Amino acid sequence: MKKVLVTGSNGLLGQKLIENILQSKAFDLIATSKGENRYPVKEGYTYAEMDILDAQNVREVVSKFQPDAIINTAAMTNVDTCETEKELCDRLNVTAVQTLATLCEEKNIQLVHLSTDFIFDGAAGPYKEDAEPNPLSYYGLSKLKAEQILQQSKAKWTILRTIIVYGIVSDMSRSNIVLWAKGALEKGSPINVVNDQWRMPTLAEDLATICLLAVEKQAQGIYNASGKDLMSISELVARVADFWNLDKSLIREISAETLNQAAKRPVKTGFDLSKSMKELGYQPHSFEEGLAILDQQLSKVNY
Repeated sequence: MKKVLVTGSNGLLGQKLIENILQSKAFDLIATSKGENRYPVKEGYTYAEMDILDAQNVREVVSKFQPDAIINTAAMTNVDTCETEKELCDRLNVTAVQTLATLCEEKNIQLVHLSTDFIFDGAAGPYKEDAEPNPLSYYGLSKLKAEQILQQSKAKWTILRTIIVYGIVSDMSRSNIVLWAKGALEKGSPINVVNDQWRMPTLAEDLATICLLAVEKQAQGIYNASGKDLMSISELVARVADFWNLDKSLIREISAETLNQAAKRPVKTGFDLSKSMKELGYQPHSFEEGLAILDQQLSKVNY
């Protein structure tokens, strides 16, 4: 059985990977994150504390467990914070990837790394894997630098690019656009939502699935790994409102430039998923199917 080490296992994707592996029993799992394990089930896998920013600590953990593959979900993903805290952004999104790439090259480990649609400027979406990157933000630039590190390394690497990941973790400690919109509309709070940016939101379970397909098939190269429905952010929120029968009159459509965000966002991203579907057998849920999965999970959580 292949041994898979997951970084950032306390995050949304990290927890979905634990869940998937525990259900499928297809891999021997080592979950790693900074601090204690926040996943509620502690049996059936190994947890090791690991600080992705400490190269020596990473080397010790990887040497101890000798995984066949590492799935790197650890990253700094707050786009505006990356713009204002560039040094920390570089350490998490670039230097840590260099550490992993070096180790994977040395020890012949497959490295599955998560990237983003924000490496593109949004002028010509949806994008294929070979489209020309042109990031508008420091976050996008940091993720592009990490991709370039892998492309220049001799490690066995897989880059999975994704877009707006949504889902829930057991303790409801992580928010995302779907939960934010649902929560605000349920309280009757008016919300401002941009109507001039387009994305393909990704269910966290689908992203976990493609990560493991990449390991299983020893995929090498770049693959798009998003949801399959392209929509504006305001349409996304309207579809959330429709699904849970919430009041759409609370949604105020605005243009992105009125927000004065620290980082620039691409106008229209989205991905062509045909390569991932054909080569990896990736079959993402539709947005409404994703919301139904979320609804079922929320019914089991007291929040």
